[in-house]
Amino acid sequence: MALASSSSSASAITGSSFSRSISASEPKAPQIGSVRLLSRPNVPASSVNYSQRRCSIEPLHAEPKRNDSVAPLAAASAPPEVVEEVEVEDYEGLAKGLENASPLEIMDKALEKFGNDIAIAFSGAEDVALIEYAHLTGRPFRVFSLDTGRLNPETYKFFDEVEKHYGIHIEYMFPDAVEVQALVRSKGLFSFYEDGHQECCRVRKVRPLRRALKGLRAWITGQRKDQSPGTRSEVPVVQVDPVFEGLDGGIGSLVKWNPFANVGSKDIWDFLRSMNVPVNTLHSQGYVSIGCEPCTRPVLPWQHEREGRWWWEDAKAKECGLHKGNLKQEDPAQLNGNANGISTDADIFESQNLVSLTRGGIENLARLEGRKEPWIVVLYAPWCRFCQAMEGSYVELAEKLAGTGVKVGKFRADGDEKEFAQQELQLGSFPTILFFPKHSSRPIKYPSEKRDVDSLMAFVNAFR
Repeated sequence: MALASSSSSASAITGSSFSRSISASEPKAPQIGSVRLLSRPNVPASSVNYSQRRCSIEPLHAEPKRNDSVAPLAAASAPPEVVEEVEVEDYEGLAKGLENASPLEIMDKALEKFGNDIAIAFSGAEDVALIEYAHLTGRPFRVFSLDTGRLNPETYKFFDEVEKHYGIHIEYMFPDAVEVQALVRSKGLFSFYEDGHQECCRVRKVRPLRRALKGLRAWITGQRKDQSPGTRSEVPVVQVDPVFEGLDGGIGSLVKWNPFANVGSKDIWDFLRSMNVPVNTLHSQGYVSIGCEPCTRPVLPWQHEREGRWWWEDAKAKECGLHKGNLKQEDPAQLNGNANGISTDADIFESQNLVSLTRGGIENLARLEGRKEPWIVVLYAPWCRFCQAMEGSYVELAEKLAGTGVKVGKFRADGDEKEFAQQELQLGSFPTILFFPKHSSRPIKYPSEKRDVDSLMAFVNAFR
């Protein structure tokens, strides 16, 4: 993502504060995350504004002005006491107050409150709507984007189109060349297909973002609650960023605005079409969620938009780390099914039409090459909220498949069985659903995030 200023205002950094305006003869503003002093032509020292922070000064021992040209040092009054007025904003209360506000109202509030110290994070996808809303407020705004070096050519062309359409200059943040070189030399260009995308995203996206945000006090994202099941369902309209730090440093120094938190994808696209906003041409090719070229692909009409991202990984791992602060933090055992402990939760998927497999049973099933009937088996943990959510659908599937020749089973794969399931049964996180065909020993992993009975039945029918 990269930083841009709208054409209606220029921005500059003096010391640690952003100047609200500069004359046309002065240098351009530095990039986000960087600080340099501007050279000013013969400005008297007394006229330089070194800080924009408001303060009240209470002089001690005030006296009438003395006419003495030189006063004895001992007679000098004590230095004035500076008392800063610190405003503590209740962002939880503000978020509740803006819960039913329109994206335009939220955007206007964000830009009004932070001025030059806030920027829009632009990925080159439908979040172009953020730029359109900012433009409609009539306020100056800034835009930044992360150039990972692996974006689609269409995305780079789209960046250029957006700059020309709005008369802005996007400020691009790049990954550290030494870190990228070390990663590629040690693990190759496509290591994420083998050991997950987190390491590559950390080098190419998360760390550049961290540098960008260190030059800001707030940022604006295009996150929506409906974007990713289980990971973004509780995104607030505005919050103190729980992960990244801002200009002042430390926890609580950065505010995160999510104007689209309560807006659906259809509403965003209706807005883009009605306002004739330019969009990435990849959208017309079936892409919905757009990231790096090797990790993004089109989705089918019935698929969720995030299924086009990191499709070789489990459905609940589809986050790159930019918004990890918005993941719902519950029992650690419930986050992506990554805990090894066994809880005391009551068992789930209870039905006379379901076969509960032991370790030996599923090992035998996996080894068989000439099965008498095909099997569909869910690898689960009873404490996992995603497993609990699909219990009704899976039990109904078992009822529908009863007497059809397809066996429906379950295997509890947490605790001591988790390592075995990861190594032998393609377990990524819970739940993992496998189909064991009649004439093949290799099980087929269900790739979709849709776990309703119709989607599961379609998966089974595809191999019957």
